[in-house]
Amino acid sequence: MSITRVGVDIAKSVFHVHGVDRHDQVAWRGKYQRDKWLDAISKRVPVGAEIGMEACASSHHWARMLQARGYHVKLVAAQFVKPYVKSNKNDRVDAEAICEAMGRPHMRFVAIKTVAQQDVQSAQAAHRIRSELVQQRTAKANQIRGLVGEYGLVTPTGIGQLRAAMPRWLEDAENGLTDDFRILLAGLADDLRYLDERIATVTERIEQHAQTDPLAKRLMALCGVGTLTASALAGALGNAQAFKRGRDFAASLGLTPRQHSTGGRDRLLGISKRGDSYLRTLLIHGARAALRWNEGREDNLSLWVRQLAVRKHPNVAIIALANKTARIAWAITRHDRTYDPDLAAQAA
Repeated sequence: MSITRVGVDIAKSVFHVHGVDRHDQVAWRGKYQRDKWLDAISKRVPVGAEIGMEACASSHHWARMLQARGYHVKLVAAQFVKPYVKSNKNDRVDAEAICEAMGRPHMRFVAIKTVAQQDVQSAQAAHRIRSELVQQRTAKANQIRGLVGEYGLVTPTGIGQLRAAMPRWLEDAENGLTDDFRILLAGLADDLRYLDERIATVTERIEQHAQTDPLAKRLMALCGVGTLTASALAGALGNAQAFKRGRDFAASLGLTPRQHSTGGRDRLLGISKRGDSYLRTLLIHGARAALRWNEGREDNLSLWVRQLAVRKHPNVAIIALANKTARIAWAITRHDRTYDPDLAAQAA
């Protein structure tokens, strides 16, 4: 019972544990089945000890189970565990690396979600489903374009143009399509129509959630933020306690520059593109639309981004506006306030 810290590599069926004492000497290594590892922890590890896991699938569930037994649980992001993996990677070495990483004095940990917080993320699951459906629709459209292109048929860019062209191709008896291929093309048209309907259904569900969520309704007042972006922002931020400041939230979305500095010389590169690519894409597209249609707006924030687009490349101004939108969203959530254009202008 001298174990003070345990690293656990969780999986679907087999769990590896690595425990050390207060002198960081190895005191326990084990491999247990899913239904036995919690009992092994209770027998070998005293209540109040620290237990660490990677923040991955089912980690929040197991964290709550361990907290109910009186343990202090820490979740470590996978990218922070990787530097401590020595030699070849396997489950036993991963458990040791987790144990080492969680013991570092300045390590950053992932907040453990309650069941209620995970229920709130059902809207986030709808976003993920919608994103996957859009990718499937794009792939289906590209497949159709490639197949009909073999028969010399092309259509302008855009999914709407393809939808309008397919009935004409099927009805035109002189375009060179064979009867066998027309049957296949009709099936592809049905597939595309089904994906459109699924996307519309999921989008409607997200929009309904955004209209009933008080935070999402406040976020929709931001420039370039619609129902989809507001719903995604509300789910990603939660109560915003996971981020110390707005810049940390923007950095978590990959909207801040990468840095490659040495020898006292600061060198900033393009944005890091880390974190949630889906939310980052929504913010960037929203900023692009806001920049495109901000002519005639006289608020200071619109003037600032318009002047920035004159001095810099428009894409730089778009990323800057997306970054600022993320920071403002954090401030609105953290301080439980409504959007104030004057304060946004001061930040600009």
